[in-house]
Amino acid sequence: MSTRVCRSADDGKMIKDNVLKTLLSAEGFVSGQELCDALGVSRTSVWKAIEALRADGYKIEAVTNKGYLLVKDETADILNQEELERALETRWAGHPVIFKKETGSTNDDIMAMADQGAPQGTLTVTVCQHAGKGRRGRVWLSPDVGNVYMSILLRPQMDASRAPMLTLIMALAVYEALQDMPYDRNKVRFGIKWPNDVVVSVDGGPYKKTCGILTEMRMEEREIRDVTVGIGLNVNMTEFPEEIKETATSFALALGHPVRRAQFVADIWRHFENDCDVFLRDGDLEGLRPAYEAGLVNIGRAVRVLDPKGEYTGSAKGITADGELIVIPDGQKDPVYVGNGEISVRGVMGYV
Repeated sequence: MSTRVCRSADDGKMIKDNVLKTLLSAEGFVSGQELCDALGVSRTSVWKAIEALRADGYKIEAVTNKGYLLVKDETADILNQEELERALETRWAGHPVIFKKETGSTNDDIMAMADQGAPQGTLTVTVCQHAGKGRRGRVWLSPDVGNVYMSILLRPQMDASRAPMLTLIMALAVYEALQDMPYDRNKVRFGIKWPNDVVVSVDGGPYKKTCGILTEMRMEEREIRDVTVGIGLNVNMTEFPEEIKETATSFALALGHPVRRAQFVADIWRHFENDCDVFLRDGDLEGLRPAYEAGLVNIGRAVRVLDPKGEYTGSAKGITADGELIVIPDGQKDPVYVGNGEISVRGVMGYV
C-alpha cells in the first residue's frame, strides 16, 4: 500500500513538471484537452497539476474554451528544479543541479553523491535542512522561511593546503552576485568580513551577517579526494531568533524587498565558476585579490586578532595571495599574516 502512495506522488510530480514545461514553451493558451493528449493523462490529473503549480507561486489563468495560460512574472520568487535549470548559465558549476524541498544536510548529500561518482560541479539546493552544519561542529539553523541552502562538489587537482581558499572564493561569488542587483549604494553596503562572512550595513549601521559557509575536504592517500563547499543564505527571512537578531539579517530586510532566489542562485554560481577557474589556473588568489579586497570591510579598520598564542589589536590592510589577512599590530611596523584556521578576527568595538 505504501509503495502505491509513493508511486502516485512521483507520478504527480512528473505530471506537474511536464505541464509546467508545456506552459512555459507555449506562446498562448493551451487547452486542457491538449495537455491531456500530449501527456497521456486525465483532465483531473491536469487540474491537480495546475493547482500544485499555483501553490508553488506560478500565476496561471484559466479561461473557458481557451484553456490555461502561464502569466510571466519576472518578480515572482519561485525556487524549484525547473527554475534553477532555466536560470543557470554556467559551463560546469551546477551541472547537474538537484533541488529538494527539504533534506538533512546538503553537504552530506553531496558527499554521498561523490561516493557514487558524481562529477565536479554537482549542486544540491534546498529551502530546508534538518541537520544543517556550521563550522567546528556547530548546528546551522535551516528553517523553510525563504532562505537557500546549497552545496557544490569539487574535485580540484591541487595541494590540500590550497583548498581552504575555496571558502574565500565562495564569499567573493556571493558578494559579486549582490553587486549585480540594483540597489541604493548610498543606503546599503554589502561586503566581506574576512575570511568568508558576507555582511551588510544599512544606513551606516553595524554590519550584520547574511550567510554561513562550510568547506569540507576528504583525502585519499595524501591527495584531495573531493571538496564540498556548502553555503546557507539568509535571503527572504524576515524574523530572527532573539540570540542572533543583533548580528544577523537577510538580503530582503537590507534591500527592503524580496529577492528572486532562483536568479540569485544562478548569479552566485556564474561568479563562482569564473572565480574558481582563475584560482585553479593560478593556484592562488593573486588574480582575485583586487575583487576580494574591493568588498573587504576589514580594510583600514581596527581589528582584534583572537590568536590562541595571545590576543592583540591592529589595523587590517588587505589579503595575501594565499588568502591571509594582513594586519599591522598596534605599535609595530611589520605586518602579521593571519591564516584562516583557528585564529578569529573581530572588530575592536563589535562584530566588524
